[in-house]
Amino acid sequence: MSKQVALGVVAGPMFVAAFTAIGAARSGYDWRRHAVSSLACARQGWWQRANFILTGMLWCAAARGLGQAPRRVVGPPIVPALVAAAGVGLVGSGLFVTDPVAGFPPPSAPAGEPGDDVAPASPAQTWEGHLHNLSAIPIFAGIPVAGLAAAVAAVRARDYRWACYSASSSLAMVGSFVLFGAAFGGKPNLARNGGIFQRLCIAAGAGWVTALSCRTLRAFGLR
Repeated sequence: MSKQVALGVVAGPMFVAAFTAIGAARSGYDWRRHAVSSLACARQGWWQRANFILTGMLWCAAARGLGQAPRRVVGPPIVPALVAAAGVGLVGSGLFVTDPVAGFPPPSAPAGEPGDDVAPASPAQTWEGHLHNLSAIPIFAGIPVAGLAAAVAAVRARDYRWACYSASSSLAMVGSFVLFGAAFGGKPNLARNGGIFQRLCIAAGAGWVTALSCRTLRAFGLR
């Protein structure tokens, strides 16, 4: 069990470090404005696709270990189930590539530079882009629900510190999700910061899964 849960400790930091490095190496990519998923587009996108799939597999393995831990540590069975669902969603995000978002990757035939304050209109959605968006649901919806379920269980166990952290992480994910959704949807005053909002959302969710895995390992003395 401990080896599986340990994978949940490393998965989130590895995912964030990888897409940060991949984004820094991509010409024309602005991390403040562009989506993480956009790094999976085009010929160089296989790095990010692999990052999605590997992280998803690690979360699925970690969820199996979390499911074997007592409820007083992890929370109700829905918590590891939702972590596993998020892992499957990450794998799907790697298998199905997003459509261009906020102007990245740019069209092969440039049609003028977009303004700084307005996100360029996205082309018609493809079936693959639609499946990519569906794959994101268990990530951006499932992890906040898992955090709230863990928070409720922690309150009942009078573990208020963990309850506050879990609830705060869920609320941070939801709030930043709303902001990056509006930004990528073309809200003029938010468009230039869509990538920042998405990264805050990812950091809150992945950080919580990492913290849950660390909590489980500590509770059992790394057995």
